[in-house]
Amino acid sequence: MYLKKTEEGYAVWCPSLPGCCSQGESQEEALENVKEAIEDYLAVREELIQDVELRYVEVG
Repeated sequence: MYLKKTEEGYAVWCPSLPGCCSQGESQEEALENVKEAIEDYLAVREELIQDVELRYVEVG
């Protein structure tokens, strides 16, 4: 996770979860906000793959 000071406060994002980011006026607020964003991201992802057949494939 990355946390960056900005003119508006703090921006935070998760490179391993594309599009999952948030912000806050303080570091603590930004981290709490991104925690909620991660939970929402994972819940939506789970909902989207709920009825999809998944299988593990090794490449190499």
